[in-house]
Amino acid sequence: MNKREIQLKAFDRLLTIMDELREQCPWDKKQTLQTLRHLTIEETYELGDAILDNDLNEVKNELGDLLLHIVFYSRIGSETNSFDIADVANSICDKLINRHPHIYGDVAVTGEEDVKRNWENIKLGEGKKSVLEGVPNSLPALVKANRIQEKVAGVGFDWERPEQVFEKVKEELSELQEEINLGNRDKLEAEFGDVLFSIVNYARFLDINPESALERTNKKFIKRFQYLESKAKEQRKKLKEMSLDEMDVYWEEAKKI
Repeated sequence: MNKREIQLKAFDRLLTIMDELREQCPWDKKQTLQTLRHLTIEETYELGDAILDNDLNEVKNELGDLLLHIVFYSRIGSETNSFDIADVANSICDKLINRHPHIYGDVAVTGEEDVKRNWENIKLGEGKKSVLEGVPNSLPALVKANRIQEKVAGVGFDWERPEQVFEKVKEELSELQEEINLGNRDKLEAEFGDVLFSIVNYARFLDINPESALERTNKKFIKRFQYLESKAKEQRKKLKEMSLDEMDVYWEEAKKI
């Protein structure tokens, strides 16, 4: 891999190009923190897709796109003397040093859980009023549920064993069934949410990322359904003209691919 000197030279090249684009390109000149926000979110999801596909060349490309956004935001910040790329880099460096006292201080840890617990306690010491302040409101609900549970577990609010969590899942499913029988839509939605929350928690105890697991299933379903569509097209049939039994034949074929 490239030596540090080459890495720094490449980063300097990117900063120079960003300066030139901001000064000379009509599109780049008009961008603001607000106009870039939705593009950054899109790039983040594209990086996530590349990671799930294990496409390392695309991971590299998408990381470049995200790095561009970081440099872009920093350049905009420098124009109002608010912050620049050095401030951004030093800020995260200071945070990492402060939150790793077992590396840069004299704190002893016995494993990963101690590190997580220290991290959350240090954040509270920095002025955070709640360990949940670090969970963005705009996160998708599934991701947010996982982060909430990780955060509170970091300060000791957690189940002790996976079996306890699975029992909670079964309890929530039972309560959901009761509301299905009663037919109260509002309570039904609330209980369904409780089921999902407990399933996410159980995934954490199994060391499974629920977002990645669900996206893996989404991709699998899409692949199989598109195979079904292609077979229907070969027969010059529309899916709605096929029986479920006919479709199931091709669905089973798709599962073997």
